[in-house]
This record gives sequence, C-alpha cells and structure tokens, in this order.
Amino acid sequence: MKPLILFMFCIWLASGFHRVPLKRYKSLRKTLRERGQLSQFWKAHKLDMIQYTQDCSAIQEANEPLLNYFDVEYFGRISIGNPPQNFTVLFDTGSSNLWVPSVYCVSKACATHSRYQPSQSSTYSEVGTAFSIQYGTGSLTGIIGMDQVTVEGITVANQQFAESVNEPGNTFLDSEFDGILGLAYPSLAVDGVTPVFDNMMAQNLVNLPIFSVYLNRNPDSSIGGELIFGGFDPSHFSGSLNWIPVTKQGYWQIQLDNIQVGGTIEFCAEGCQAIVDTGTSLITGPSEDIKRMQTLIGAVPMDGEYAMECSNLNVMPTVTFTINGIPYTLSPEAYTLQENSDGMALCTSGFQGLDMQPPAGPLWILGDVFIGQYYSVFDRGNNRVGLAPAIL
Repeated sequence: MKPLILFMFCIWLASGFHRVPLKRYKSLRKTLRERGQLSQFWKAHKLDMIQYTQDCSAIQEANEPLLNYFDVEYFGRISIGNPPQNFTVLFDTGSSNLWVPSVYCVSKACATHSRYQPSQSSTYSEVGTAFSIQYGTGSLTGIIGMDQVTVEGITVANQQFAESVNEPGNTFLDSEFDGILGLAYPSLAVDGVTPVFDNMMAQNLVNLPIFSVYLNRNPDSSIGGELIFGGFDPSHFSGSLNWIPVTKQGYWQIQLDNIQVGGTIEFCAEGCQAIVDTGTSLITGPSEDIKRMQTLIGAVPMDGEYAMECSNLNVMPTVTFTINGIPYTLSPEAYTLQENSDGMALCTSGFQGLDMQPPAGPLWILGDVFIGQYYSVFDRGNNRVGLAPAIL
C-alpha cells in the first residue's frame, strides 16, 4: 500500500510541473578563446574587478560580479507582454530581478539582442523607477516597467521588471542571453521589486513553493538541462534528497562543514558559508584558498585561467564538500572543464578565485560545476536546499 501511495503522490506532483527546457550554449570564455581575445579580456577584467571590490561595500545589495556570467552556458526562454515578446534569459539563483534590454537602449550590446517594446504590449504599465545594478565592468541601468511574464505556460500578471537602457562595455555584447531572471530571495531585489517566483507563489500558479534544477554537463548532448517550477523530478537523481537549511535568506546560502582534497580537510575546517548559484558556472572561493586549491589539484596559471594536463586526470585528487554531515564528492573529470581547441584537448580548472566582501562575504559559490553533479531543489516553503547525485 505504501509504494502505491508514493506512486500516486509522484503522479500528483508531476501534474503540477512546469518544465522549462534549458539549452546549452557556448560560454563567453570559449568564444573569446577561439577569437584569441582571452588574454586581452583578462587584463581589462583584472582592473575592473579591483574597482568592483572597492565599490562592493557601498552598494552591496546591487552588486553582481562579472564572473557570474563569464562561463555560464545554460539558458531558457520566456515571453513578456501581449502579444508575447520572446527573450532568452539566464535563470539565476544568485540574483532576484528580471531585466531585459529595452528598445530604447543606446548600447551596442543591446543591438545584438532581443529588445522589449512597451508600445507593442496591450498589458504594459509604466512604473518609471530608476534601476541600476553594479557589475565588474560598470553599471547596467534602466527603468522599471510592469507587464505579464510567461514562463512555459505560467503567466505571471503585473510583474515588475527592468528595461535596460544602458549596458556599457562588452559585458553583455557577446553573451548568448538577452537578460536575467533572478530566483533568489526578495531581500536581494533592487528597488524592492517582487521576484518572478514570489509572484508565482502569491498568484497560486505553482502547486508547491519549490523549483528545481537539472544541468546536463555532457557537451555532446542535445539536452542542456531542465528547470522545474512547482516541484522536482526524481528521474533526474539517484537516492533521496538531503535537505540543507538556508542560513541567510538572500542568496540561497548554506553552511559548509569543510572542504577536503584527496580525503584531507584543507579548507573550511571550522565551517564556512556558501551559496548555490546557477548564475556562476565555476566553483569560486576566496582567492588565497583557491590558489592553494589549484596547487593541490596540479593546475598552473595560463592566460588568466588555470590549466592542467588532460592525461593527468586519472591521478588527480577528488574534492569533497561536506554539507550538513553529507559528503559531496567531485571527481577530477567533474571539476575539470574539457574541450578541444585547434584540434588539441584542453583541460582547465573548474575553480576560480572571487573575493566577496563583507557583509555578504566571504562566500564560496557552488556553481554549475557542482550543480551539474548534484540535482538541486530550492524550497522556499521550508527555506532549504535539497541535493542528490544527478543521473548523468
């Protein structure tokens, strides 16, 4: 009887799913490498990040480091307005606002992306509040508008979002996505805008106050991944979900017990804080810790990255994040980015230094390198994150 009840419960959950297919695109890092522009980017980026670090404490709630989007590869589709205007967006658990380029945007970056036209939507309302987010290479600025937003059959009424009118520099010029849809807590939202998922819950558009993320790390697969609103899909993971309490409701922030390299505790011996972030492709941590991490796994600096010999993967150590008493182990194949460049195999480290300043930091960021190995469920009803080994 118990298996039957469980089976019926799963069917009920599945009926309330809203599945958003995620397509895997080429990352900006790979695009710049193919153009021979990666070294040039890193020289400019180093100066930008110094300025970003200096500015962080002044406007912490409106800061998003550029590194969040440099390696990101997974995007989905939404529409805004009536009739619908379509956009490719990054679903980002590390921020809380929705923004897309405006038809009035004056930046070169906007010309290469879909732009929202308020005059073409019968459901648009002007709000007019100024909007700004500080990135590593400057501010993205715009105004707040309101319209209906549709995500895979879910239509959210009266959703406030930002229409960007200025995207300086090259931050978004070559990005594959038009805008960003934030899925973090309301406390991170610029201008006090209610996030899209909060409106989904408030308007009773999802059965459960949960969304979940599956990322396919196989570069040869036609399936990039899946974001589910309203539940989770047990076919994407093995075993059972382990639930971890959210320690601070802004980012999806959790407690790390420790980090082991090759079975030895090397970092966070007394515990530290981390966030689970779909908007960051790599795993990041404090710069000095990451430098030591690169040495321990055998990675060496090269053109702003850390590279290793692909032939050494079988002798490199595992890296384990212990969270709420449960070990989450990454093999060398899991934490190494492998690709072909000019007919040669190239392996680079999936770890990168990023110093997040107080009061938000220091923080480790468990990005797509981690999420690709561990199916992630974000539970707003109970303020917790569920993790289980992904079926690859």
